[in-house]
Amino acid sequence: MASAFQSFWQYLVTHFSDFQLATLGTFIIHESVFFLSGLPFTFFERSGFFSKYKIQKKNNTPAAQERCILRLILYHVCVNLPVMIASYPAFRFMGMRSSLPLPSLSVIIPQVLFYFILEDFVFYWGHRVLHTKWLYKHVHSVHHEYATPFGLTSEYAHPAEILFLGFATILGPALTGPHLFTMWLWMILRVLETVEAHCGYHFPWSLSNFLPLYGGSDFHDYHHRLLYTKSGNYASTFVYMDWLFGTDEGYRKLKAIEKEGKEPDEVY
Repeated sequence: MASAFQSFWQYLVTHFSDFQLATLGTFIIHESVFFLSGLPFTFFERSGFFSKYKIQKKNNTPAAQERCILRLILYHVCVNLPVMIASYPAFRFMGMRSSLPLPSLSVIIPQVLFYFILEDFVFYWGHRVLHTKWLYKHVHSVHHEYATPFGLTSEYAHPAEILFLGFATILGPALTGPHLFTMWLWMILRVLETVEAHCGYHFPWSLSNFLPLYGGSDFHDYHHRLLYTKSGNYASTFVYMDWLFGTDEGYRKLKAIEKEGKEPDEVY
């Protein structure tokens, strides 16, 4: 398996330049993973599949879903791709490479874990700032147009917020200068995580049922359905930042009420 993968990577670096792989290659992988993982949830909403696992009873209209998809394509082509191209020299300067040999798991796993922790920390504080009155009104409210998220809404945001999210995501790799393979793996895992957090469904197999520190869809869905002044749950991946700073208080109270089998008060 490892040998076959090495051969495939050899093909890539032989037929494409570092620039092509790091920019167009990264863009293609991002778009493929994002839309392939996010589109099924638009179908689930329309068809009613898995309705018993849906967190909110409300559904988005097909028109609202289509508007989201069209704007995402526009934002990705006009914002994401140019940023990837513009940031290539910086990543080369910081030591990113695509040549063989591929890094070992003992290198990849600590780096990706570090990226998750750093991104979550930066995202938490940036997200709290985006919920201040002026920035919410002029920037972050775009992302909150969808009070009932459905996977693809994870990257539906104002262009200024897209740049911030991109900064939080690439900061770790920029500091460590990883192999391009590690960069791609990190991007794939981050995309899958944010799509899952916005999917609108809490399944028996959701990671949050098995990983105590992982937030997941139920944790983030609470953030979307509340007023911006009450929302909390600002972290992107884990729950400990909100716990440490008390910004998950409302969510914890709601979970306690639900655990007792009572009907929660109207909080949004």
